[in-house]
Amino acid sequence: MTTASPYAESLARIPVVEHNAVVGGASTAWWEYGPADAEHTVIAVHGYRGDHHGLEPVVAQLPHTRIVMPDLPAFGRSGPFDAAHSVEAYADWLVAFCALIAEQSPDGTDITVLGHSFGSIVVSAALERGLAPNRVILINPIAAPALAGPKGILSRLALGYYRVAGALPQRAGGALLGSPIIVRFMSITMAKTKDRELRRWIHAEHGRYFSDYDSARSVVEGFEASIGDHVHAHVAAFTAPTLLIGAAADQITSQRDLHALHEAIDGAELVVIDGVGHLIHYEKPREAAAAIAEFLNRDPA
Repeated sequence: MTTASPYAESLARIPVVEHNAVVGGASTAWWEYGPADAEHTVIAVHGYRGDHHGLEPVVAQLPHTRIVMPDLPAFGRSGPFDAAHSVEAYADWLVAFCALIAEQSPDGTDITVLGHSFGSIVVSAALERGLAPNRVILINPIAAPALAGPKGILSRLALGYYRVAGALPQRAGGALLGSPIIVRFMSITMAKTKDRELRRWIHAEHGRYFSDYDSARSVVEGFEASIGDHVHAHVAAFTAPTLLIGAAADQITSQRDLHALHEAIDGAELVVIDGVGHLIHYEKPREAAAAIAEFLNRDPA
């Protein structure tokens, strides 16, 4: 039985155009939502093992904003890098992708770069490598090292799981990585909502898109990249107005680390959403979109 998206009706009203080009050495697919002549353009980078679909519930709440969402290389419809899928490779790719979108945008377009979860790391590293947007938005930012602190043991167990899968023959490794039981366990762990229909839809989304990747190699390399870096390591590169959207019950970033990141980024704003964990984009997209709209409509100067 197919579970309908609670955001489908709103999303269907927004025009969308699909594009594809080689960017930063990888065949890159991206989707452009909303009016092409909008005052604000948001380039949105999704998290690890997902693709652009994950952020569509937020897009659905921002019909008057031009939102450009690529699939990260090796995920969704985008091809892999020839070299390793490192944070540096993704950051260089994002710098090139943003330059391409800027070239295709009307003169004077206000460009914001948004990153969710692993996307927050990619955006932060790209800032350090020359990316210069008008604004930065991070949703569920990875504020501290994944291998440190009380969740470090779980991160190391996950790393072992990925490395075992990567060492197996392609078919066996793919079966382990895409195991419906493991994907569902992850989804159950992350979801906080008590709305049964919404939970059912979240689990269905993870089932559809969590295993849409190029190869076991790219997934393992991507996971190693995701736990090997964090936003706080790049705070000196934040010079544009920045909005952090955190969750009160985030399973990955603690409130202490989130507030420490907020204090470390000069002039940053912080919005903490209650009743949600690491899936703000699925469970609280309206609240996230409201914070984004307010931030965009404020004079960046």
